[in-house]
Amino acid sequence: MRLIVARCEVRYSGRLDALLPMALRLLMIKSDGSVMVHADTGGFKPQNWMTPPTVIELEEAEDGVLERMVVRKRAGATEDRLDIAIEEVISDVTHDMGEAAALEKDGVEAHLQELLAEQPHWCGEGFRLVRREWPTDIGPVDLMCRDADDGWVAVEIKRVATIDAVEQLTRYLDRIKEDPAMADITGVLAAQQIKPQARVLAESRGMRCVEVDLAVLRGEREPDLTLFLV
Repeated sequence: MRLIVARCEVRYSGRLDALLPMALRLLMIKSDGSVMVHADTGGFKPQNWMTPPTVIELEEAEDGVLERMVVRKRAGATEDRLDIAIEEVISDVTHDMGEAAALEKDGVEAHLQELLAEQPHWCGEGFRLVRREWPTDIGPVDLMCRDADDGWVAVEIKRVATIDAVEQLTRYLDRIKEDPAMADITGVLAAQQIKPQARVLAESRGMRCVEVDLAVLRGEREPDLTLFLV
């Protein structure tokens, strides 16, 4: 991760145009291509940001001091762009965060994710996996899938799903929908157990809830059959 404290001006162009005038800001560049522009006010939310995948171009002076950064991302037929003009660099440091910096799930959740990645049809009929740990600027989505109609589906996996899990998936969906190409994405909450309150909240937000059986996923027993009487 690269952290730059600099006096800079930030211009955003793409779906709209925005300007952050010259001021002292923190630029955060993550290894996955995420770029965030923070001020010393406004809480945790960045003033502007770009989610991966991105292309980052750096221009440096002869002495190696950063003078300009351009971050580009293709968004459907248009291109989002952050153009950061740097007047003065106060601090520029890079840290190797290591793989252990990622939020680790407990053993059951990690195993559920692995098994559902291999068998995504348990999350929804016709689902196919696109990627595990789909990156966003607020954390990775467990599984990114396509459904039978080729629509995008974000799957969040828990051992026991509570209201917090619904809020987490909501935040992921809100961030992903900022990309016009994925504006119609839907969410699935998959867990061994889903609390009633979490189910009510999830379904009120248009999410599907799926309870999965670890023993069935492992192939240790057959799934229960539902008998329909006509």
